[in-house]
Amino acid sequence: MRWMAAVMGAGMAMSLTAGAQTSVAPPPAAQVTNPAAAPTPLAAQVAPGSEAKMEADNAKMKAELQDWAQLGRYRAADQALPAEAAGRVVFYGDSITDAWEYNGGSFFPGKPYVNRGISGQTTPQMLVRFRQDVVDLHPEAVVILAGTNDIAGNTGPSTQEMIEDNFKGMVEIAKANGIRVILASVLPVAQYPWRPEVVDTAAKVVGLNAWIKGYCAQEKLTYLDYWTAMAGPDGGMKPGISKDGVHPNRAGYAIMQPLAEAAIAGK
Repeated sequence: MRWMAAVMGAGMAMSLTAGAQTSVAPPPAAQVTNPAAAPTPLAAQVAPGSEAKMEADNAKMKAELQDWAQLGRYRAADQALPAEAAGRVVFYGDSITDAWEYNGGSFFPGKPYVNRGISGQTTPQMLVRFRQDVVDLHPEAVVILAGTNDIAGNTGPSTQEMIEDNFKGMVEIAKANGIRVILASVLPVAQYPWRPEVVDTAAKVVGLNAWIKGYCAQEKLTYLDYWTAMAGPDGGMKPGISKDGVHPNRAGYAIMQPLAEAAIAGK
């Protein structure tokens, strides 16, 4: 029995010794610190100047949310116009109308025509401000040029049916107020520089124009065809008449102006 106790005691001693040999104390903290792996402070992750950009973006977003249709853009100018003017025509649209002069065109000098285009706008935004910027100006006619920004998706995805509904809304309001309606074709576009992910652009423009032309015939409206005079073989703008394939330059507006004048005159 004594020899068994001795053997067991020796085994326990060996086990304890082995445990002591395999237990490794952690090194001091200074030995495991890796400066490259340390987390970067959040403030240091912000690129120089990006805080100012974020603030500007937030301010722009806030302004858009507070006045999504940009009713403030022309409110003062609308109120400053005489209540009535013989032969007044409102040109109503997006950047193509908005930029008529500062992109090189001559906006009908000597004519009582009013420009109410807003860059970047889509048909739902135009529908919201239609009463303020068209009806309340008491024009004899309105020339509506819109839809290209809807195809580009400026205010989100938009189907042709959605665009059609917005055109119908504007036309119905105009008719109810005795305003003659001239619907212009969407200008030719092969690709949007700011929305390269939009595909089949030229075909979408052609499809929307076909509907606009048919709707004009159905509702006895005037169809103003810019597209035929400005389209190249690829469905985009002809060379030399555009700044970027979407917005006309001086030469482009020189094509548009007599076509618009003929439509207003009913020719």
